[in-house]
Amino acid sequence: MIAGHLLTGETLTLSALLYTAGICWAVARAPWLELLSDTRRQHLLGGSWLLLCGLWLLRRDFESGLSFHFIGMTALTLLLDWPLAILVGLSAQLALCLLGRQEWLALGANGLLLVLLPVWLSEACSRWVERFQPRNLFVYIFACGFSAAGIVAVLSCLVGLGMLSLGGQLTIVEEWDNLLGYLWLVLFPEAFINGTLVTALVVFYPQWMETFNRTRYLQAPWRQD
Repeated sequence: MIAGHLLTGETLTLSALLYTAGICWAVARAPWLELLSDTRRQHLLGGSWLLLCGLWLLRRDFESGLSFHFIGMTALTLLLDWPLAILVGLSAQLALCLLGRQEWLALGANGLLLVLLPVWLSEACSRWVERFQPRNLFVYIFACGFSAAGIVAVLSCLVGLGMLSLGGQLTIVEEWDNLLGYLWLVLFPEAFINGTLVTALVVFYPQWMETFNRTRYLQAPWRQD
């Protein structure tokens, strides 16, 4: 998470426009009729929002205006699918802004780093795996859960550093030379948290996962008599 004063006006404006476009696209593609008629999905939506808010409140704040915390959007994308995941991420951001734990000025920039980019990468990994139509359950768990979350953590941090570097603000961050060290501390726990959640959901509640093909992954193994 990045404070608004660390970014230039151009970066904040462009980020806000891109984030707004992503939100509009998610609103247009969200399954509103299914959501309104299915109480199970409504409960999943509300529970996901509470868990995401709690996860984002567990963070390390630096005096420079930077914050490190887990993202959690990979598991959320696999659970709800990408349109609802984006909207849940937005609502969690708004809650943090109301609590004073995030700046309204940097809503768009942080939305790109914490919502749009993680959801896009998680969805891309999921679709890439589906192209091969694997039948092994562990392929879905490790490729779409653990690996995708690790990629999200790395690229989100690198894009955030790129935003600071483009604005010429990286030099005022006294801890900048330690940020890559924190990157490793974020990568493995991020992959573990998301992968563990995906594993638990697939094993105990596969019907909750919108991106999980139960027919293919959980079918009985073929045997020749």
